[in-house]
Amino acid sequence: MGNITEFEKTALVMGILSSCPERFDSLCERLQSRYGRIYRLEGPFSFTFTHYYDEEMGIPIDRYFAMFERLVDPAALSDIKHETNELEAEFARDGKRIFNLDPGILSAGNFILATTKNRSHRVPLQKGMYAEVTLLYMNKSFQSFAWTYADYRSEQFKELFKDLRREYLELLKRTGS
Repeated sequence: MGNITEFEKTALVMGILSSCPERFDSLCERLQSRYGRIYRLEGPFSFTFTHYYDEEMGIPIDRYFAMFERLVDPAALSDIKHETNELEAEFARDGKRIFNLDPGILSAGNFILATTKNRSHRVPLQKGMYAEVTLLYMNKSFQSFAWTYADYRSEQFKELFKDLRREYLELLKRTGS
C-alpha cells in the first residue's frame, strides 16, 4: 500500500473569453479578490477558432489567459469552476454571458481544465464537475489530444503554456509548496 501524501500545489490558469472589453478590468478585479494577484495576463488574442459562442456572447470575442500568483490545491478545481460559473452569471446581460471562464490547473506534467460537460475522456470530480487533461507535457513540449479545444491545440498557445509552466516551476520553488 502506498503512502497518502498531500497534492502538490498547482498554478491556477484561467482561460477567459470576452466580448465586452469595457468590463474586462472589473472581471479581473473580481478574480483577483477571490484568487489573489494575477501573476501574468496574456491577451487579447482574437478568438477565431470556433463560432460556438458568437450567438450568445456576440462578436468580436477575445481570448485571454490569466495565471494567478497563489498556487492552489488541485482538489479545489471543482469549487473554482462553480465560483467562475457564478461570476459568468453575475456579469451576464439579458441572460447572455459576456465572459466565459475556464479555470484550469497547471502542473509540471499537464494542464487540466474543469468542465460541466461529461464526455468519455473526462473524469468526475464532485458536484457535477469533470476534469479533462487538455495538454500533456512530454519531450520538452506540450502535446494535445483529439479532444483538446482548437485554440489550446495551436502551437501559439502550446508555447505560451510552456512559458507558464516555467513560471509555475519558479513559483513552486520560491514558495516551497
